[in-house]
Amino acid sequence: MCESGNDLVSLVGDTGQAVRAKSVRLHSVEMSSLGGCIGRKERIVFSLPCYTLAMACEGTLSGAGAPREPLVALLGPTASGKSALALTLAETYAGEIVSADSRLLYHGMDIGTAKPTADERAAVRHHLIDVTTPDMPYDLARWKAEATDIIADIRGRGRLPLLVGGTAQWTTALLNGWEPPAVAPDVLFRAAMEARAREEGIAPLLAELAARDPEASARTGPNLRRIIRALEVIRATGQPFSVQRGRSEKPYHDLRIGLSLPRDVLFTRIDARVEAMIATGLVGEVRALLDAGYDSSLSAMSGIGYRQVVEYLHGGTTLTTLYEQITQATHRYARHQMTWLRRDETIIWLDARDEQRLIAEATEVIRRFLLY
Repeated sequence: MCESGNDLVSLVGDTGQAVRAKSVRLHSVEMSSLGGCIGRKERIVFSLPCYTLAMACEGTLSGAGAPREPLVALLGPTASGKSALALTLAETYAGEIVSADSRLLYHGMDIGTAKPTADERAAVRHHLIDVTTPDMPYDLARWKAEATDIIADIRGRGRLPLLVGGTAQWTTALLNGWEPPAVAPDVLFRAAMEARAREEGIAPLLAELAARDPEASARTGPNLRRIIRALEVIRATGQPFSVQRGRSEKPYHDLRIGLSLPRDVLFTRIDARVEAMIATGLVGEVRALLDAGYDSSLSAMSGIGYRQVVEYLHGGTTLTTLYEQITQATHRYARHQMTWLRRDETIIWLDARDEQRLIAEATEVIRRFLLY
């Protein structure tokens, strides 16, 4: 049964103890009515939709079937606060962070990716950060395989894996059991497509993908790496990319927490982050990568911030224009991230405007997840 309210309420268990929570819109559900999954009558009132709590209890969140090891995923758009929240939660729940950010993989790309600092990585163990160089191919299939092994190792040591990152396609693939096409990277084809993108822009490549595979085009959006990968697979197999993604049983008993912000608040955070990146040496970082021999045509160098700085260094823009280009591109990327994530009805969305409230709510959601 569901009810609504808007005052301070309590989460009451069979011990009679209460944890107070506040929300603009609150819902309650009598957990004993959800298939007997708890085994005792308990009334929960929390700032989450009733159906979400029901799905978490009945196994819809992680897929029904045999018990699986728990995994917590922190999802959301760039600059929403995932990394900071993950650090706190990892300390609370003896966790380790598994990065699901395709840009944190590369050595030497620190400022433009908002990579966790050395102190943060010393305080909490991070995985899949600084694992390769910008000139080495690294795709979803490789990341998924390595992340799977790392998560198993974390669980084997009795610790909680926290999957954290904004590369939504990667997190979805891992959590939902997607099997990416087993097509090896074609270096020459990728170089030709990247050269074409430099000359003609991304739009013609996206249009070509839309003509050959409309579903894949809708999913990739204006992401050059994903567009090229889809075209690469189509070229190698003669089949649409979208029909080649296999799917197995969901591998984890997972809890998916999404960080939500009003668009104006999110964009303000993005703008401040970009300003700080430029102020703390983004241009110098890109110059150092180029001086080290990493060509601007590399896929790793096509990320937001890096490709705009390359143009700036070639004399094509001013510093003011550079800032505007990066912020606008990041706004578009954040919108695309949210469009992708909103398709997943199992995500529990938490308001990320107030950091302390966010920590409290996420801590409580995870506590209940681990308990049941």
